[in-house]
Amino acid sequence: MGKRRASKGHSGRVFLLSPANCSGLRAKMVLSHRAQFDLAERLKSEEGVAIGEVFAFISGLYFKGKLAYSLEFARPPEPGAAITGSGALIITPTAGLRPAETRVDADALRAFARVDIAANDPRYRTPLVASAKALDEEIGPDCDVVLLGSIASAKYVDVLTEVFGERLRFPIEFVGRGDMSRGGLLLRSVRARAELTYAPVLGAVRHGPRPAKLAPVKGILSTALAIGGTSDPRDRPPSRRRPLSNR
Repeated sequence: MGKRRASKGHSGRVFLLSPANCSGLRAKMVLSHRAQFDLAERLKSEEGVAIGEVFAFISGLYFKGKLAYSLEFARPPEPGAAITGSGALIITPTAGLRPAETRVDADALRAFARVDIAANDPRYRTPLVASAKALDEEIGPDCDVVLLGSIASAKYVDVLTEVFGERLRFPIEFVGRGDMSRGGLLLRSVRARAELTYAPVLGAVRHGPRPAKLAPVKGILSTALAIGGTSDPRDRPPSRRRPLSNR
């Protein structure tokens, strides 16, 4: 385990992104042996695909918003460090926290699909706790940790607060919104270069009235990955590790 960073006041911000549904329709589409589109072909290759890219395809608007937002506003204490990477880390069903630029192949995605995310399932919980502790050591005590995912469910909050406690935060604008609304809100924030407001998860109001519907913004989705110039994990330096695989 790496040496813990010493406290030097505020020292950056990293984001933890809830995952895509790896057993859903779009996951089955990209994993189909008959699929011949670009992403599916690259997923079958030895090089694999950045997990952020494939999850954005599987999940759609919500994950695209989380990915674009986290890559835009992450400020890791040591960019490119072994565990932290870009500062946008994805919660996976079986491999704990992984930077968005981590490569995965089709076998890894199928392994993800075989595990339902539940706080009491050791296949999910054990690697997540271990990687969260390793991240905590690497980023030090003064780096903000922001969850971009539901705080109404124990599957993320109970596990992550075990490690980060009061340091775990979330955007308070998420309260009362559904997934699509959250995705749209995140993309608007990226376009405006304006961060949301974060509050500690512990003690937070987890349910609230539904906010007013977001006004349509033409082209918000099609331009999301171009904002900031580095929002696509394919633009990030590839991970030096071999792609995650279940072969």
